Amino acid sequence: MAALALSACSSSTDGSAAATTSTKPPAPAAQVTISGGDQISPKTPIVVKASGGKITNVDVKNAAKGNSVKGDLSADGLTWTSSEPLGYGSTYNVVADATNADGKQTEQKSTVTTLTPKAQAYPALIPAPPGSGQTFGVGQIIGVSFDQPITDKAAAEKALVVTTTPAQQGSWYWIDAKTAHYRAAEYWQAGTTIKLDANLYGVDLGGGVFGKTDRSVTYTIHDSWIAKADGNTKQMQILHNGAVVNTMPISLGKDSTPTQVGPHVISDKQQQVVMDSATYGVMPGQPGYYKSTEYWDLRISNDGEFVHENPNTVNQQGNSNVSHGCVNLSPENAQWFFNHFNLGDVVEVTNSGGGKLPLWDTYGDWELSWAEWQKGSATKG
Repeated sequence: MAALALSACSSSTDGSAAATTSTKPPAPAAQVTISGGDQISPKTPIVVKASGGKITNVDVKNAAKGNSVKGDLSADGLTWTSSEPLGYGSTYNVVADATNADGKQTEQKSTVTTLTPKAQAYPALIPAPPGSGQTFGVGQIIGVSFDQPITDKAAAEKALVVTTTPAQQGSWYWIDAKTAHYRAAEYWQAGTTIKLDANLYGVDLGGGVFGKTDRSVTYTIHDSWIAKADGNTKQMQILHNGAVVNTMPISLGKDSTPTQVGPHVISDKQQQVVMDSATYGVMPGQPGYYKSTEYWDLRISNDGEFVHENPNTVNQQGNSNVSHGCVNLSPENAQWFFNHFNLGDVVEVTNSGGGKLPLWDTYGDWELSWAEWQKGSATKG
């Protein structure tokens, strides 16, 4: 009876033996999706996602060159993202594999193409990236000069990131369709570090023009050196970090060629320069023509204004303005000035009888008030 009861308890309804465990159904296949498509920006990453499994392999190859694109897999194994920019006008073949819980592999393929710009805009940096140890004065203007006209200036500004340490308010100003300058509300603080990240690659700058490349540069601002040249007193005070450390007699431009007023920024420095009036249209044989070699030259505007030595006007220095627009100094004072002033340092000219230094005249940027300067920004930043 006991044996019969045991047999009955273990029988199925159809008389066959029942399994003590059920068979596990197969796991659904992993699903793989690949983002992208046709004519995407080269800055847009290719993203591969898996569901119902984990990514085991992703291969993205440039169809023309055969090189693979680098990428990163998330910690959970569900997302792969390309980590380097793509090329313009390129086709990429994507092959992605994912494995489900049963170890079964799913393969997905796709093709991604990037847009072809009408033109690519290269950003030249202003000033040029400094050499080792090179620093700049508190008046130094920074900026970008493109080799293509920019119609979407707001997009360009958003891609031009300026970081100052210590932090100082600053803004962009478009000098023309290709050139944007950046300055602070006031002269930079001595010791400031300025970092410009031009994150332009893949950026739509309007009119079919896209950024050609990213560029970064760091500028360091040295001590404050400001010269104040007064056409009334014919004297120039030298201020180092705000304190007067020297005063020297000068001769500014005569009435027919007055020195332009306002803040000037030193943009070049040469021990000697041949100055020729033909460079601004006064030719040999014409009244006022001159050509001479001048020494200890610091350029303060692009149209020919310098601070330099002029032994021929020493008797007029401190008494009358007789130059062609330059700031004339004695040989001794000129050499002192040359040894202490460098790129980005400031020469402020007052009471010269001249007009304002033009904004475009390397660098007339400080002529504008802060409110006026901000109006030149495409983002009004």
